[in-house]
Amino acid sequence: MPVEGWDFSWFEGRATEERPDWGYARLLGDAMTTAEAALDLQTGGGEVLATVPEPPPRLVATESWRPNVPVAAKNLRAVGGVVIEAAAGPWLPFGGNVFDLVVSRHPEHTPWAEVARVLRPGGTFLSQQIGAGTNRELSEAVLGPLPPPARNTPGQLRAAAEAVGLRVLQARPARLRVEFFDVGAVAYFLRKVVWTVPGFSIERHRPQLRAIHERIEEEGSFVSHSTRVLLEAVNEKASQAW
Repeated sequence: MPVEGWDFSWFEGRATEERPDWGYARLLGDAMTTAEAALDLQTGGGEVLATVPEPPPRLVATESWRPNVPVAAKNLRAVGGVVIEAAAGPWLPFGGNVFDLVVSRHPEHTPWAEVARVLRPGGTFLSQQIGAGTNRELSEAVLGPLPPPARNTPGQLRAAAEAVGLRVLQARPARLRVEFFDVGAVAYFLRKVVWTVPGFSIERHRPQLRAIHERIEEEGSFVSHSTRVLLEAVNEKASQAW
């Protein structure tokens, strides 16, 4: 089972996840129609970006996990996008005021100051963030009780954006039902979405997987909940070519 990219078609019939009602792919496509230069941060395998119906003249994506880079390059070829391997850290390999649109779906880390730096004045940042405590039920089924989530609440995301001079238009949360119908789907999800259970392995966590399997056998499925935050912000800082 390949774990590169963000193609979740393998889960068909074995797991389901609700989608936020705002429709990120549609919002992304709409934003791209008026952009001249756009950047997608942490694109994964480029699967969502590749659905843009009218890509801008200049379309760039970054990805930090090396196995994803060739997947994204292949997927983005049809929309004229190029992929740059870049760490998901505090720096972006671009000059200042380069893009009028920066987007990111489920980033591991958002380099807020860099987003503001590479955005042109009046440019937009559009992101679907992984919210606080996402899939907490699944994490706790493997790791045991966890402390309250301490990051990526709507308020924290808004404050982070405003701290670098972005004006937040919306920070909209959603709580979404996730359902697994067999333990194989659980194990595959944990191998693919590695932050759910850091250090997960089938051998190390076999007792917990057995308990999840027994719960699915008894209840018909294992139910968890993902959280998402739609964040849209505008760069109102004066032009700075850092």
